[in-house]
Amino acid sequence: MMIEVRDLNVVFASGKQENHVVKKVSFDVASGETLGIVGESGCGKSTLLRCLAGMENGWSGRIALAGKDVGKARSRDELKCAQMVFQDPYGSLHPRHRIGTALAEPLKAMGHSDIWPKVEKALRQVGLPVAFASRFPHELSGGQRQRVAIARALILQPPILLLDEPTSALDVSIQAEILNLLADQRDERGLTYVLVSHDLAVIAHMCDRVLIMKNGQFVDELTKSDMQNGVTHDAYARELFEASFV
Repeated sequence: MMIEVRDLNVVFASGKQENHVVKKVSFDVASGETLGIVGESGCGKSTLLRCLAGMENGWSGRIALAGKDVGKARSRDELKCAQMVFQDPYGSLHPRHRIGTALAEPLKAMGHSDIWPKVEKALRQVGLPVAFASRFPHELSGGQRQRVAIARALILQPPILLLDEPTSALDVSIQAEILNLLADQRDERGLTYVLVSHDLAVIAHMCDRVLIMKNGQFVDELTKSDMQNGVTHDAYARELFEASFV
């Protein structure tokens, strides 16, 4: 298995108040599989992704990536294993850094040499001209910025990509382009994806399997065949499905 999660809990505490965001969830993702996690805002799905990415330390349980258990403090290799693409392609890029600088940053952080050819290659792989390296984020469209964000996530050649609503901030006309780019990169590189969304139509397009999340727990699991045939096993999953495909 490329991802193994067992009894994952996340509790945020503020004074005497506790918010149990993720409640003892367990799941596996096979190598090359695309797993979808869908649910309403605030159900815990983005927090779950942040735990996998090493960005959230307030968890307990077990997380294993590429067959190795990872802790809350991670080595360079462990951080490199799973990279994340965020919802807002503008907010995730530094407004005063040129695109080339943004792409070079993870390479420098991981001690790579010969950086510029890798930056050029990364831009070409996501369908952008090499000349874009000298531009600033505000000079790009939303779709182009998200292509840069995907290039930055892939530049370290991780086996796992974590996608947090990667198309929800984009125009509908651009969403399909980005999903197709992600699908092409997955197939070319043999990547494993975890895709978080509130949109079952996006999930159905991309995913082999989907977990339905409600209040920090998984309440249903659907195969690709289930999604295509409108099969659910839980009332909440049925509500989500009907709302997405009306």
